[in-house]
Amino acid sequence: MTENQLATIIVNCCYKIHVTLGPGLFESVYEEILCFELRAAGLEIERQKAIPVIWESLKMEQAFRADIIVENKVIIEVKSVDAIAKVHHKQLLTYLKLTNLKLGLLVNFNEALIKDGITRIANNL
Repeated sequence: MTENQLATIIVNCCYKIHVTLGPGLFESVYEEILCFELRAAGLEIERQKAIPVIWESLKMEQAFRADIIVENKVIIEVKSVDAIAKVHHKQLLTYLKLTNLKLGLLVNFNEALIKDGITRIANNL
């Protein structure tokens, strides 16, 4: 499955969750339910995956944690905030570069309409 095909499934899962629960819950709640839905869709996911950063001879095994990685192709960064900051976009792009993945979805469930809360971030896609 391509990154774009996976993104379609992910967006549909986010829509289902948002229509049912609406905004206002903690990120951890949305993340847990999204993982459940993605697994139910038959996708392989890794939740809170530790990602190393290598700097010269220094290797930091757990430099950051990716919220969800789908099929080792798409990173999902789950948010439930009043507004997405510019740093959130840059953060996800950095995660993509460090993992050599090509597509990330920044999902803010704290929007009136979920379509306004989903941003695609591409890394040489």
